[in-house]
Amino acid sequence: MSGSSSVTAMKKVVQQLRLEAGLSRVKVSQAAADVKQFCPQNAQHDPLLTGVSSSTSPFRPQKVCSFL
Repeated sequence: MSGSSSVTAMKKVVQQLRLEAGLSRVKVSQAAADVKQFCPQNAQHDPLLTGVSSSTSPFRPQKVCSFL
């Protein structure tokens, strides 16, 4: 690696670190509390918990149409 490309790479690293340092952070305990609150509030909309009706399921077997 030449000297100028090394300096360019280090400038990119410093720029990325400055960007990350400026981000606001959330404590893990607060994020966990938010997730615990979110899950019960949205459980009624979760098809893995409530199931999908057979009439609206995109995976239901297709009906065969025959003309006889």
